[in-house]
Amino acid sequence: MTETESRSEPVKSVELMIHARWIIPVDADNRLLEHHTAVVDGGRILDCLPQDQALSRYKASQQIRLNDHVLIPGLVNAHGHAAMSLFRGIADDLPLQTWLESHIWPLEGQWISEDFVYQGTQLAIAEMLRGGTTCFADMYFFPESSAQAASDAGIRVQLATPIIDFPTPWANTTDEAIHKTTTLHDNWRNSTLVSVAFGPHAPYTVSDEPIKRIITLAEELDVPIHMHIHETQQEVDDAIAATGMRPIERLDKLGLLSPRLLCVHGTALNDDDIERLQQSGSSVVHCPESNLKLASGFCPVHTLQQQGINVALGTDGAASNNDLDMFGELSTAAMLAKAVAKDAAALPATEALRMATINGARAMGMDQEIGSLEAGKLADIVAVRMDELNSLPLYNPVSQLVYSTRSDQVSHVWVGGRQLINDGKFTSLNISKITDQTKNWQSRLGNTP
Repeated sequence: MTETESRSEPVKSVELMIHARWIIPVDADNRLLEHHTAVVDGGRILDCLPQDQALSRYKASQQIRLNDHVLIPGLVNAHGHAAMSLFRGIADDLPLQTWLESHIWPLEGQWISEDFVYQGTQLAIAEMLRGGTTCFADMYFFPESSAQAASDAGIRVQLATPIIDFPTPWANTTDEAIHKTTTLHDNWRNSTLVSVAFGPHAPYTVSDEPIKRIITLAEELDVPIHMHIHETQQEVDDAIAATGMRPIERLDKLGLLSPRLLCVHGTALNDDDIERLQQSGSSVVHCPESNLKLASGFCPVHTLQQQGINVALGTDGAASNNDLDMFGELSTAAMLAKAVAKDAAALPATEALRMATINGARAMGMDQEIGSLEAGKLADIVAVRMDELNSLPLYNPVSQLVYSTRSDQVSHVWVGGRQLINDGKFTSLNISKITDQTKNWQSRLGNTP
């Protein structure tokens, strides 16, 4: 034995070790690790290795043993309107255009303010954290308030600022909205939690010239573009009648389709649409429960994935879902994909989980930092109890996560190594205050003529 071989490796001091029954890192090999430890230091994942090796190599300031739990990457909700949680249940069981034009838009015109957005976003953040979401994409007015709410809570957010041809509570013109977007980007460019994207609302609400400006600025700032596209067949039919082109064809000719684009909803897609998305490298964000509730149509998830298109998962807003539960969304997405494809093997559990984690991170341009539990990435980690009755017996933890797990089984949540949920309890939010604020808004909105 040489002198080098006889020397033992020094024990390294770290901040946190999480010992779990299972770890699902959502890596390229779709591994399932048993009796492993996630080692966290400086807000990042330092290592993921068998527990006995972790104990011999590292000494942690804090150790947590989760013997009946699975660790997964924090869930990524790739599309929503967080502050609209205050509209939850206010105009149910209506088609999309009636819901928007006769109920939501008038309410927004009367009530939307910085306080509304900050407090509504707080409510949404609490629900998302409790269900294991550690990063969300948001498209709503007064994004400055959403940014502050996310920063205060310690959750990760990408703000797709709403850009629309007609006046909104946030901006009177597209020029003003675009200017406010660049200002927001500059104000938060050094944040580790808040990032900014352009959010042109939809093809039918944004004309060509603003889209051209957004394409140029998105390239200059190196940020994503987030847009509702092909949400309904009616949208497609109206576009053909008005322009002679399907929305995706028009956007492609303008140069909008690219790896920067998050195409939200993506129902009513034909072969040409899918080919354009595939060739451009655009992502699709699937919002199954909102699409079902508004009868908007079906996203052909299996076909998109077969064509190599990145498909992420979003809840949409709680006004049209009516919850922000990504575990519920996972289950619905997996089963709906099978029905649409008429194939029980379509969208297996492993791929559904990828949609809610690494695929969402990739769509948002964040997959080098989040979306999987791998050394060097930010420590956005969720622990889920797997000893509940609905999770027993347990033969396949990945299948169980997708098909039978409830959001209230989430026990611990870390974002960038900071613990935001500890054994089911919030550490960064005053839930009593958020509840009181929400009841106050309920009283005001419920009495709106």
